[in-house]
Amino acid sequence: NGASRFGRLRQTLAGVSEKMLTQTLRTLERDGLVRRTVYPEVPPHVEYELTALGQTLREPLKALTEWSVVHIEEVITARGEYDDRAERTR
Repeated sequence: NGASRFGRLRQTLAGVSEKMLTQTLRTLERDGLVRRTVYPEVPPHVEYELTALGQTLREPLKALTEWSVVHIEEVITARGEYDDRAERTR
């Protein structure tokens, strides 16, 4: 909701490296999903915000997140079964 600075995004997305977050934000900006605003201060103040196009992804991503929460145990079980089969064929 609203604009966020890089540091706040990094805290919110714990486990994502700085390099990957930077690359992803650049890609999202290029795709027109994120707006990057630089304020001429020392040190530079940069904010990221969803564009109108980016806002259209909120509901589909919410649905995907909800699906993931409901089905995570099935996914974990499937991964284990796959890994067991892969181990037996080595």
